[in-house]
Amino acid sequence: MKRISLKQFVFLIPLLLFIAVFSVYPIVTSCLYSFFDYRTNDQQKNKFYTNEQLNVSLLVEDLQYINYYLNTDLALTQGMTGKPVVSDEDKAEMTELMNTVSATMEKYDANDGVRAFKSGEKDELEALFDDIESKLNAFYNEKYPDAEFFNRENTPIIMENLRTAVVESNYIGGSNYSTLIKDTRFWKALAHTLIFMFCSVELEFCLGMCLALIMNKAMKGIGLVRTIGLIPWAIPTAVSALMWSYMYDGSFGIISKILSDIGLIGKSTDMLLTSTGAMASAIFADVWKTTPYMALLLLAGLQNIDRGLYEASAIDGCGPVKNFFQITLPLMKSSIMVALLFRTLDSFRVYDLIAILTNGGPGNGTETLSVYAYKLMFGQSNYGYGSTVVIGMFVCVAIIAIFYVKVLGAEVISND
Repeated sequence: MKRISLKQFVFLIPLLLFIAVFSVYPIVTSCLYSFFDYRTNDQQKNKFYTNEQLNVSLLVEDLQYINYYLNTDLALTQGMTGKPVVSDEDKAEMTELMNTVSATMEKYDANDGVRAFKSGEKDELEALFDDIESKLNAFYNEKYPDAEFFNRENTPIIMENLRTAVVESNYIGGSNYSTLIKDTRFWKALAHTLIFMFCSVELEFCLGMCLALIMNKAMKGIGLVRTIGLIPWAIPTAVSALMWSYMYDGSFGIISKILSDIGLIGKSTDMLLTSTGAMASAIFADVWKTTPYMALLLLAGLQNIDRGLYEASAIDGCGPVKNFFQITLPLMKSSIMVALLFRTLDSFRVYDLIAILTNGGPGNGTETLSVYAYKLMFGQSNYGYGSTVVIGMFVCVAIIAIFYVKVLGAEVISND
């Protein structure tokens, strides 16, 4: 094996940096997230905590609220009858509790943010929380259940929030992967993805081959034919998805109207409001857009075939059909495998077309893995499990790539 020199390696550094930033780093980050219950909408899980932590700023803030609530309610000293609402003994007990809370606040600096617990600190705080909660419960609910305190309903809420100052570790190891294996929605999304992938790639290959054979002909106006044929591929996916959604609409869509009139579908609304119709609609829209891309890849392979082979075959009396199966297909194996590999991987990770056309509906009937992962991470802010789904996608993509390269012999990079 020929070794590269230092100068040659220097020229590879930009490429290696590009791969590290845009390929390796996202994969490593997703792997890291998958081992945590990471949720951006939960203050106890919006960072990576491998052990228990103390949210000092939240602790001080909630203790301030407790003193404020007690001080406000203790000011209610006289009732409608002129009798004190709170007895002097209970006022003294609550004042002592407020002093304890104030002393606790003085021990902490709110600017510390989130930090690790010191020795015995967690037990002391939990004992303090239990003491505060029991005294507040006795004061509000047992001794003065009928008093019109301003903060009777607020104190249980602030106590519940106070206990969240103790931040539990959100490291869960391989639990997300165990959940993934048992997640029926994940397997349904995988099935939808595979159905979409196989159907769209198969149709695109057949139609793309026909289109490539036409564009490979040396005839007048072939340049215009090639240009027109590539127009669907040039349209952004989001635009084409919106365009097809209008044509599939059950109220005024022309495609749904035509299909219902000729009897291919029962009602015009079946195109997007049934799982089968929505999946077929998505596949057809993808085939329309991406067939020119498949044709372009196959056309490159066709143009590499020596024309002399066809001339020799014609002398031997072979027809077009025999030429196609005996010359064209065997010599295009590498081009076909590469085209199928690229389109298979591209269709497996489909997102924008499904998201705009059906958003995975109806009833998650067209939900693919990419759409499912997006809903988990950006809809539910569950980045931990969403990253696990992404890792599942990565494994599937790796299996597909290995199958094409190792089993079918697709040469992605030529040795020439």
